[in-house]
Amino acid sequence: MVCIAHFFVTALRQRCSVVTSTSNGETIIIDGGGDSERIMDWIDHGIGHPDALIGQYHGKRKVVALLNTHAHFDHSGHIPYLKSHYNLEWWLHSDDDYLQSLAQKSGAQWGFDLPPPAIAEHSWSHGEKHIFAGLEFEIIHTPGHTLGGCCLNLKLKDEPDHLFAGDTLFQGSIGRTDLPDTGGDLELLLRMIRERLWPLAEDTIVHPGHGPLTTIGEEKRHNPFLNKYH
Repeated sequence: MVCIAHFFVTALRQRCSVVTSTSNGETIIIDGGGDSERIMDWIDHGIGHPDALIGQYHGKRKVVALLNTHAHFDHSGHIPYLKSHYNLEWWLHSDDDYLQSLAQKSGAQWGFDLPPPAIAEHSWSHGEKHIFAGLEFEIIHTPGHTLGGCCLNLKLKDEPDHLFAGDTLFQGSIGRTDLPDTGGDLELLLRMIRERLWPLAEDTIVHPGHGPLTTIGEEKRHNPFLNKYH
């Protein structure tokens, strides 16, 4: 039903996910933080390879949506290029608009040359469901890493769901909360994970913003951060 390609972009190895509906070839880009030329060459012309691939699709792809879990520069820095190339509007929680406005400056501090910031035309709220490329995504607002941080839960019939978790939840870890100027709040993040992610099906596949894949069940049982802080 879906083909999910992962590109690890920039020196920070941020996961950009390219999700394609195998029924129609319509494609969604989640967290376009960098290496946009490489990603566009693969989507448009089949040039190169993703860093990891789940499922197969051999037809032509058409990008229909740009989505972001949050707007730290490594996740959103190349959104301006993607918006221009595909002539698409962009979805981002409104509480993170200010982070994209700072992306160029923040990236420069890490040695990245980024374009002027983009503006998100669409926002969303916790619990909303949206259809992109014929696929249903549930929006789970999980502030604590940033104010507007969200997890995007792709709900599939007769298959495990796929949770694009941004920097909320990692394999064996959680997102940074020591950046108070961008909304870092440890207690809030832990509460959001427990209240809003733990009720998901245990076989839900988690696609973190950095690092390897995991599942909700695995993290509920073994994530040391959630076991350490009660």
